[in-house]
Amino acid sequence: MHVPLLVFTDLDGTLLDHHTYSFNGAGKTLERLRRSAIPLVLTSSKTKAELLKLQGLLGLSEPFISENGGGLFLPPGYPLPVNGRLANHGRLRCRLFGLPYSYIRNVFAGISPEYGIRGFDDMTVEEIMAHTGLSREDAILAGKRDFSEPFLFLGKPQPGELREEVAALGLAITRGGRFYHMLAAGQNKGRAVAEAIELFQDGHPDRPAAVGLGDAANDYSMLKAVDIPVLIPKPDGSYEKMELPGLRRAPYPGSKGWGIVVAGILDEFERRNP
Repeated sequence: MHVPLLVFTDLDGTLLDHHTYSFNGAGKTLERLRRSAIPLVLTSSKTKAELLKLQGLLGLSEPFISENGGGLFLPPGYPLPVNGRLANHGRLRCRLFGLPYSYIRNVFAGISPEYGIRGFDDMTVEEIMAHTGLSREDAILAGKRDFSEPFLFLGKPQPGELREEVAALGLAITRGGRFYHMLAAGQNKGRAVAEAIELFQDGHPDRPAAVGLGDAANDYSMLKAVDIPVLIPKPDGSYEKMELPGLRRAPYPGSKGWGIVVAGILDEFERRNP
């Protein structure tokens, strides 16, 4: 399978509106991607369980990247080569980049009193709902973690000191739209995106053109790995501080801005490839 264009997208605050998790503003553009058979690869801090549900809601049956690059998953029978790089993860084929959640939680529990941090595994379902605005069902799915621990500082954030301590244990700290995340060192969206692009190239001489869309610091590596990086503004209209060659800035937050900017990219692509 070889496709000329790929779209990688963050979800919360990007394709999904920050407060409502709606993708309605991008509806027409999503349908256009489906008609054009352009793969839309969800690339998120969300869990595999959350992304499988969203795949269904969006009408997708495409690869996806979970937990800030912890794993690249392919649906059953998806026509991409194994090339010795994919393993089985339940009914899905996968390429894993993260460390087991059990190891991350052991480290987290050992240092959380020192830094005043509280992770998802420390929270009740009701607390996760309160911090995220998710429904009970979705909050439960968000707690089914494989490769990372989202957390909050209870007092003044000390991410610099925390990063230094966990680095010696093979871990790193990144920041998303709502939470900080503890995960494996070297685990990021960009690494998983680069692997996905290689799989889609499938021995063809032409590398697929890749679009990436995100709104937060943990999207930087993904936007750096693609040909057309797009930064979505925050709900207040401000942008994450980020500079990359060719970086585009969407005109509106969330799904509305996503739909407009991706439609414009598709127009450009179709003009160049009539």
